[in-house]
Amino acid sequence: MVTGEGSGTLTQFADDVWLVEGPVVRFLRYFPYPTRMVVVRLPGGGLWLWSPVAATAELTAAIRTIGPVREIVSPNKLHHLFLDAWVAAFPEARLHEPPGLARRRPDLRFAAPLTDAADPAWAGVVEPVVVRGSFAMEEVVFFHRPSRAAIVGDLVQRLAPRAGWSGMLMRADGLVGARGSTPREWRLSFWNRRAARAARDRLLRFDPERLVIAHGACAATGAREILAQALSWMG
Repeated sequence: MVTGEGSGTLTQFADDVWLVEGPVVRFLRYFPYPTRMVVVRLPGGGLWLWSPVAATAELTAAIRTIGPVREIVSPNKLHHLFLDAWVAAFPEARLHEPPGLARRRPDLRFAAPLTDAADPAWAGVVEPVVVRGSFAMEEVVFFHRPSRAAIVGDLVQRLAPRAGWSGMLMRADGLVGARGSTPREWRLSFWNRRAARAARDRLLRFDPERLVIAHGACAATGAREILAQALSWMG
């Protein structure tokens, strides 16, 4: 459920990396989540869109001014609400499938699945890491080499304090504040912690400096330490 609008404007985060603050989406009706989209300009000039937010005429026009949209990715099977609008706006772009999304959205046509091997279109620039081990949901996180930015969907959330029982539950889950973490119910679904640790350790070996997340505060420095602490539950 979409309950409010973000700025919907492009803001530069690093060289060839822009962020867009999207609408607030309510998860399970009661938990408000701010949303965020990432735009990366690849060396050839084409754009790589991550977790697209609501596609307004103003936003799509602004994106066209910095390059042609070539690739659209979603980090997991939950980030699909606005994909069809972006595919319609940029029919020449290729849509890439995270684990499980094709079953949830059979109406969408995917060009290729996301794996641990980078697609040739962004190889050497954006590195994917599939976080495996959960029976509920796998997520694909990314590392943008030129900016040293880790790009994370739901795996790490760093939300602002909120009043009421929903805010209390978010604090109990460790999702509030500078450290952040993974929602507790998702953590419990990781039956194979070894696989999860392997993915986390691979991401940390990239030595990320910046952190971009979908839900909560990003960081311009210290990303490796933030991620190591937030994902320490993996063991």
